[in-house]
Amino acid sequence: MSEIEEKNFNVRLTIVDTPGFGDYVDNQNCWVPIVEFIDEQHHGYMQHESRANRKGGDDIRVHVCLYFIQPTGQNLRALDIEVMKQLGSRVNLVPVIAKADTLTSADLLAFKNRIRDAISNHGIQIYSPNPQSDDEENTRRNTSVMSAMPFSVIGSEIDVENAAGEKVRGRQYLWGSVEGVENEAHCDFKKLRNLLIRTHMYDLISTTEEVHYENYRAQKLTSEGRSDDDPALRQRKLLESKMKEEEEALRKRFTEQVRMEETRFRQWEQRLISERDRLNKDLEQQHKNVKVLEETVDNLSRK
Repeated sequence: MSEIEEKNFNVRLTIVDTPGFGDYVDNQNCWVPIVEFIDEQHHGYMQHESRANRKGGDDIRVHVCLYFIQPTGQNLRALDIEVMKQLGSRVNLVPVIAKADTLTSADLLAFKNRIRDAISNHGIQIYSPNPQSDDEENTRRNTSVMSAMPFSVIGSEIDVENAAGEKVRGRQYLWGSVEGVENEAHCDFKKLRNLLIRTHMYDLISTTEEVHYENYRAQKLTSEGRSDDDPALRQRKLLESKMKEEEEALRKRFTEQVRMEETRFRQWEQRLISERDRLNKDLEQQHKNVKVLEETVDNLSRK
């Protein structure tokens, strides 16, 4: 577990790695431990929710899974397809192409298209933010995310010098350098980072709560011969739904107020710029007038 700070906001981030996954000669059922781990986190959260006192517990569920795809430039492997099917029904699945600098730009684009086709043809569920929103900024952002998926990333722990002579995180080759973090023309690391800890963090958590956890919970209750038809539970869900609606209404109202203030600020800024330009022109004209007067005085003094 690590704690990161983003714009004065502290986030506790837990990362679970799966070293050696898919590297065996026989990879049959190699995804089972991962699936079981995700289900165990749901089960632990479900047990905590069943207690009389639910305060003080941490959310231990897995909110996103980054599935790294080898940059073969070909199609998805049968193993990748099966594992992504198993994971996509349990967690927010985000496919990522690793070591993207091993492919040319054209090959990378073609590889992305093949992966998208495979995901569509095999019915693999991946994290997909709603492209339609009342907020134009959210719509643009979600469309950008979907167009970039699967994300292509380049890892690096060293600084290199780019064409502009600046020090950036990336990789150095004989033919030049690859910027692996901030340059979106080279890779999608910046978009992926924004998705995880800036723009879509809340949506990832909400999707876990409303989709994946609820699916697990319903299946668990059904397997135990129990039902969700509990008056107290229905009341709690109704209250939670009402609170979410109110929260969404407040968010929209806040967004509209911010947009109005931004519009007012831009208008005020434009007026300042116009006034500055006018004053600069007046000052320039005054300088010209002074210069003309100085030249006139010089001419009179010579006479």
